[in-house]
Amino acid sequence: MLLKKWIFLCTMCLLLTACGSQVIIEWVDLIKWDGKQYEAVYEVALADRSFIDKEIGEVNFKVADQIKRTSYRFKDGDAAFHEKGTKLYAIKGLDDAIAVEDQSVINGYRIYMVRDEAPPRRHFDQVPLAQVKKIEFYTFSLEEGNRKTASYTDPSDMEAIQSILANSKLAPSFEPNGDTSRYDVLLYTDEAIAFQYGIQFDGTTYFWFPSEKAILSNDIQQFIAKD
Repeated sequence: MLLKKWIFLCTMCLLLTACGSQVIIEWVDLIKWDGKQYEAVYEVALADRSFIDKEIGEVNFKVADQIKRTSYRFKDGDAAFHEKGTKLYAIKGLDDAIAVEDQSVINGYRIYMVRDEAPPRRHFDQVPLAQVKKIEFYTFSLEEGNRKTASYTDPSDMEAIQSILANSKLAPSFEPNGDTSRYDVLLYTDEAIAFQYGIQFDGTTYFWFPSEKAILSNDIQQFIAKD
């Protein structure tokens, strides 16, 4: 009996040591500045670089890969993933929002908003469709990055695109057939931000996530890329 207890205790110690040596924290993409906590918003993109205002400061400390305890509280100048020295910018016409230059995103800047002001997702039903002035489509590849494939300002074209998006059919249980191609659709108003949504294609079906997974009519194909 004593031997069994000793083996059990040793096993538990080994498990705890193994778990303790591999602490993995999944940080949210946050920046804390001027007493406010900003969170990356992925369903919007900067409409144009002309909306970038003055530099307001820079990142002082990168949290990810350096902090290993979940009790850590962000301080002013902390960023989850940006390196020390990364510049922070104000955005014209947007209060409680900042931008960071990021060439991996469309139009070159990632937008962060105060968490209380920015819901985790900006659902498609929040887009003011009557105010949309331009719609663009992009594709992405490792070789070329983001590449614009089509742009529309004609009201009839935009109405047709908006109708296809608005009439997608929710299909939360749908599973794509193999690998998918990725596209992005951006809807621009006169504001500093454009609404951005990913569209995927598995070779047969187009689908996206306006709030949850939904199937799009294949009619979207004629708009994704101009001949």
